[in-house]
Amino acid sequence: MKIGIVGSGAMGSGIAQVLATAGNEVLLYDSNPIAVEKAGQKLEVQFQKLAEKGKLTYEEAETYFDNIRLSDQLSELKDSELIIEAIIEDLEIKKDLFQKLENLVSENCILTTNTSSLSVASIASACQKPERVIGIHFFNPAPLMSLVEIIPAVQTDKDLVSKTKNLVESWKKIPVIAKDTPGFIVNRVARPFYGEAIRILEEGIADCATIDFAMTSLGGFKMGPFQLMDFIGHDVNYRVTESIFKEFFYDPKFKPSFTQKRLFEAGYFGRKSGKGFYDYGRNAEQPKPNENLELLESIFKRILVMLMNEAADAYFLNIASAEDIDLAMTKGVNYPKGLLKWADEFGLENLEKELDQLYNFYHEDRYRCSPIIRNLVKQNRKFY
Repeated sequence: MKIGIVGSGAMGSGIAQVLATAGNEVLLYDSNPIAVEKAGQKLEVQFQKLAEKGKLTYEEAETYFDNIRLSDQLSELKDSELIIEAIIEDLEIKKDLFQKLENLVSENCILTTNTSSLSVASIASACQKPERVIGIHFFNPAPLMSLVEIIPAVQTDKDLVSKTKNLVESWKKIPVIAKDTPGFIVNRVARPFYGEAIRILEEGIADCATIDFAMTSLGGFKMGPFQLMDFIGHDVNYRVTESIFKEFFYDPKFKPSFTQKRLFEAGYFGRKSGKGFYDYGRNAEQPKPNENLELLESIFKRILVMLMNEAADAYFLNIASAEDIDLAMTKGVNYPKGLLKWADEFGLENLEKELDQLYNFYHEDRYRCSPIIRNLVKQNRKFY
């Protein structure tokens, strides 16, 4: 299949690697000729490394790299059967691009966006044939992360959803289908992992190292929330939180924190800038966590119940099926368990009680228990 990718940054290049490895003819386009040339060089090195590690033969590495063409001319995308847009998260810039692409490609070309938080319906509205537009959201780094969220817009042709799912599976990725709402599944459901951790920090209950240790040692998470925010970068993570808060009509449960906003404003983006919640300077001493078990358990439980509640709410509002929500969190952000399965194990009565205790103490809407949890408790049922 002839596939065009718009944007040669880390995400666009990663997607190009995935599609070329799956045997597609890929055209990687960027309006910046220097950027696209650098992307090509990095891809060549990447395929070479995979061959050196024995993950590919040298012949395969060469074949897959040869499946990728580079271009800084938009017109060269004209023969594409599918286009994946992976540019800056700016709605007006994306809409302008989709208008240009529609005038360029054939009527049968599928137009997709890799947006992580913008409305697919808004992007599709720029097209004369919005029914051919759909969201295909990869996770970074695309070659390593197996999950892809498929997001049909209200305008998307129904047949295109199953066709897209089949395509994603042919790329050896795991597709989940999500409703076109802010953050889709992963970026919505994961918000409390960051937000509640920051809240615990702001209240002075524990420091970053202790909160991270609670989530990794007791929860089995690969990284704690502050380690992960520093790894993602506050220029990305804070902006997503702010965008989701705004797009959800300022629902208080998605409210950003001043603590992270100040890091963002100061340019303390985390690992990439050398400083975030932690100091990554050469001689920086890393703080030691408080290993008091009672404290660690209270931190872990508070963040976990907020995560399970958000997953439950996403299911309650038909954002996705229970199976797809759990699959999204285990494959998209490497959670140790699916949150709805975890909620069943935790006990829905216990979950309702913990959330009500938080709400009764704080009287803040962010701690409201999802109605589906109350319904299932009343009916003595579970998610599974």
